[in-house]
Parts: sequence; structure tokens; C-alpha cells
Amino acid sequence: MKTRSLGHSPSEKERVSKYVARSHASSGLSKNIFSRTTMRLGSPMGGLLYSRELSCSQVQLRRGFASDSGLPPHQEIGMPSLSPTMTEGNIARWLKKEGDKVTPGEVLCEVETDKATVEMECMEEGYLAKILKGDGSKEIKVGEIIAITVEEEEDIAKFKDYSPSSAGTGAPAAKESAAPPPKEEPVQQPVSSPEPKTTKPASPPSGDRIFASPLARKLAEDNNVPLSSIKGTGPDGHIVKADIEDYLASRGKEASAPTSKTKDAKLASLDYVDIPHSQIRKVTASRLLFSKQTIPHYYLTVDTCVDKLMDLRSQLNSLQEASGGKRISVNDLVIKAAALALRKVPQCNSSWTDDYIRQYNNVNINVAVQTDNGLYVPVIRDADKKGLSSIADEVKHLAQKAKENSLKPEDYEGGTFTVSNLGGPFGIKQFCAIINPPQAGILAVGSAEKRVVPGSGPEQFKFASFMSVTLSCDHRVIDGAIGAEWLKAFKGYIENPESMLL
Repeated sequence: MKTRSLGHSPSEKERVSKYVARSHASSGLSKNIFSRTTMRLGSPMGGLLYSRELSCSQVQLRRGFASDSGLPPHQEIGMPSLSPTMTEGNIARWLKKEGDKVTPGEVLCEVETDKATVEMECMEEGYLAKILKGDGSKEIKVGEIIAITVEEEEDIAKFKDYSPSSAGTGAPAAKESAAPPPKEEPVQQPVSSPEPKTTKPASPPSGDRIFASPLARKLAEDNNVPLSSIKGTGPDGHIVKADIEDYLASRGKEASAPTSKTKDAKLASLDYVDIPHSQIRKVTASRLLFSKQTIPHYYLTVDTCVDKLMDLRSQLNSLQEASGGKRISVNDLVIKAAALALRKVPQCNSSWTDDYIRQYNNVNINVAVQTDNGLYVPVIRDADKKGLSSIADEVKHLAQKAKENSLKPEDYEGGTFTVSNLGGPFGIKQFCAIINPPQAGILAVGSAEKRVVPGSGPEQFKFASFMSVTLSCDHRVIDGAIGAEWLKAFKGYIENPESMLL
């Protein structure tokens, strides 16, 4: 398929000769072209991903030519590789339907990668003849054929029953061929198991008479064991006591077998539902596993008195309501305090590389947001420079976009520190969060609770509200004293919140 220039329409003879010439030149009848992609819907958990630009992707195309099968010139479009780590993808939805005309730059479909949902654009003019992987198709290998395009509209009907050749699905075929060999192993094992029994001297005596020692006969009678079913291993095939004991032992194993089957039956009768992995959960699982396996975590916990913070929040919300603004939450104040503490202790606003520690000048706070689809971490950029009202508006707006699964890459990429709050929404007193790579720290915020505080006198006391926070640190970047210094700065802002307004 080619993109024609305006005012020029090549003849059928010219087009066929060009195809034949290209066929002889390429021999394999396949080529790769680059298709520009644009990030659109945000499905991965922002901060839990390395920031990578996906400005272009390698789309697999296989050029087909008229042959004995009667198929006209066509193009097989393969699942593109849209990120460096992508091995398979899902089709979110097709924006073009079969029979539609497509032109360069038009979006064909939305592809869910391991990082985000990406728009795949058409690079050549033609018609979408056949969609082989429809909306919602899952786990499509990179290079696997997803659609067919043709140059002429009258050729569309010829691909109604089209199915791709086995050559287009090379990877799955290799897996199938590799599957049979393991089946050979269990065939050989049963042959070796009877061998120990052949070492026993087992030559039964001739005739109908069964020879057994008196002790063996007594043991057999006591346990109702028929001697005719026993193979003797004594001299001249006589049955001895050991033969009866072996038989009783083997009968015990057989009796225990039904119980194990009963247990298996009970397990099989369990009622359960298998929930397929969403793309974001796959990414979350891999990133968190990577974090716990490669980052040396340690944890620092401190209690902060939030009485003054709650008073300031009440005053600010009164002003917000009067002016028609959105209410400020405790989490908004926590984000602001964390950002200012990072500006004061910039060593915690860093990330580890094998050659150096990168210390960021921007303070971008990722905020953990739980949704039905999984965990998202949208980012508040330059949080240290923004007012509380601005932070409150951004957090609410991004949280809503996360719940609607409409975050864009710029909404979650580029964070330098993360805040996770399970205290306010869920009442969790204290917890330890997993670091969001490549960042070096994450703050876990618990709930506030009233406690009795001793007064100056022997029988004097008062009540105060305290909130527990735990800082998870990457020990390669943040030493214990540095982490403690950051928590001291954070606690200072929380317990004296007016200083955040200066």
C-alpha cells in the first residue's frame, strides 16, 4: 500500500510492476516501518514506572501480493512494539471499522501496552479490509497479525474469510513444538521403580502348597492376610515374617490413598472466581517486586501532633467556602509539608543509579490513589512552590481522572517522592509503604488519634491528637541520619503549620 500524492493516479500496470519489483528486491516480502504514536489514556501506575518517552514504535507490516490463492495485494499489520519492555499487548478498541478508508496520520486503534494505552496511527493510504483481533483482545504477542489493509476498495470483500498464515505467528508455533518433550520423562520413571523388587530372590515353589515360617503364618492369621497373595523371599521361595510386614505396609499405603483423594475432592469443591489481571495490576506487581528485591528498604516512624494543623485547616476552609473554592484536606497539608521538607533536605529528593546519585531540583510529589482498576500515582509538580488551594484542586482533579482511567503520561511521570495516605480514608494507624522506583523515599501517613498527654503538675494532663507517619528510605541514597533530619523538618511543618504559609 502506498500514499498517493494529489493529482496523480498510477495505472494498474504500473502498480503491479512496482509490487513485483519490490517482491524480487525484498525476497522475504516483509518490511518494517516506523509509526508515530501518541500517548492517550493513562493505565499504568504513574510513579511506579521509569519515565520513558514513547514517541515512536516499530509496527510490524507484512506485504502480501496477488497469488494463486486469488488474494489481491494487501498488507498484514502486526502488533507493534510500543515500549522497550513490551512483549505482548491488548486491543482496547478499534477507532476504524472494516471497510473504512484510512489515510496517513489517522488513528486505527488503541493498544494497551505494559505502560499505558497508546494510539496506533496509519502510515499509508488504503482501506481496512479485515480486523483479526477485535476490541478487548488480550495478550497478543508482538508481531502477531491484528488487521489487513488493501489498496482498492473492491478488494475488501475478498478478505471476508481471511486468516493469517502460520508464518505470521512464529513465536507461538515455537512454543507448541517445545511442549511435547517433557512428556517423555514420566514414561521412563515407572520402568525404573520396579527394579528394586527384582533383586529379591523370588522363585515360588512348585505345586499348590504354600511354604511359610510359623511366625509368618501367625502374623498373617492375626491380620487376615491370605498367604496366596504373598510372594516369598526366603530360602526356596518360603514366606517369612518380613514378607508379611512388607505386605501390611503396602496395604497401609493403599488405604491412605483414598484419604488423599478425599482431600483433593474437598479442595476441588471450593467455590472461587478467577479474576483476570488488568494491565495496571501487572505493571504494579512487576514494579513493586522489583522495588522489594533490589532496593534496601529501611523505615523511620515519628508521631506528629496535629492540633494546630486541624485548627489552621478549619480557618482555611472557612475562607475557601466563602470564596467558592474547594475544601482543603489533611492530605493536601501533608503534601505541602513533605514538599517543603524535601526542599530543606534535598538529599531525600534523589534517586540511585549505578554511576551516581541524581538529586532533583524540582519537587514533584506523587500521590497514591486507589481505584477499581488498581493503584494510580498521579503527580503534583513543583508542590513546594504551589499554594494549598492549588494543590487541593490538582489532587481532586487528578484523582477523578484516575478513577475514570483517563490519566495521560504527563499526569503521572516525573515524580521525585511519593505520599501514600491510608489513615484519613481507611483509619489505618501506621504502615510501611514500598518505595516507588526510581525514587528513594515514600511517606506512609496513618490516622490521627487523641491521646492523653502529661501536664506540668503531678496530676495534670491534657488531650492532644497525634498522627503517625513512616518514611521508607532507600539506604543506598538516604542514610539514617538524613532520613531522620527529613522527618524532623516534616514534623516541624506539621506541628507549626503557619510556617508553611511563609
